[in-house]
Amino acid sequence: MMIKKLLIVKIGVISNTHDDIENTEKAINIFNLMKVDHVFHAGDYVYPGIISLFKKLDKETKFYGVRGNNDGELLGITRQFAEIENALFLNEFGKLLISSKKIGIYHGTNSELSESLVESQLFDILILGHTHVKRIEKMGKTLVLNPGALNRNFFSKKTADDPCVIIYDEKRNSAEFININSTNIEYDYAK
Repeated sequence: MMIKKLLIVKIGVISNTHDDIENTEKAINIFNLMKVDHVFHAGDYVYPGIISLFKKLDKETKFYGVRGNNDGELLGITRQFAEIENALFLNEFGKLLISSKKIGIYHGTNSELSESLVESQLFDILILGHTHVKRIEKMGKTLVLNPGALNRNFFSKKTADDPCVIIYDEKRNSAEFININSTNIEYDYAK
């Protein structure tokens, strides 16, 4: 009798970096610290050169991204992704099968399309961006993930809200926001 071993994965989600190099580097450090297997960027890099920062991900980490409404330099984005060993640019929409999970990723420019994707129940995980509104929500069988904006200029100094990424842990079957400005990350995410 053959037993098939399933790979348990951790996924990092980031979106709307909007040229913020410092916050993007903080997010990458968190992904490396937490030993994520896959990182999904839901678009709005703005300047394609920021994509090169993702070369700093652990060598085994796979990186996927889609185009956002502020990503006009399609050729530049495509070239930047091609220079990263484990990276795949999915253009406007992507769907992948990772560890038996059907994953969809779309920037979210068209809100009706975003909600139609949620309602379709075609995905176990649907990754969105665009709105700058944080969201971890289970809708039927679909876990909807939107980390909100990463760029510091989208946050008021008067609010307690901070830029975040999302870590999805398949073993725990849970997703949580991780504040990129937290100096005390107390999570046991060892592989």
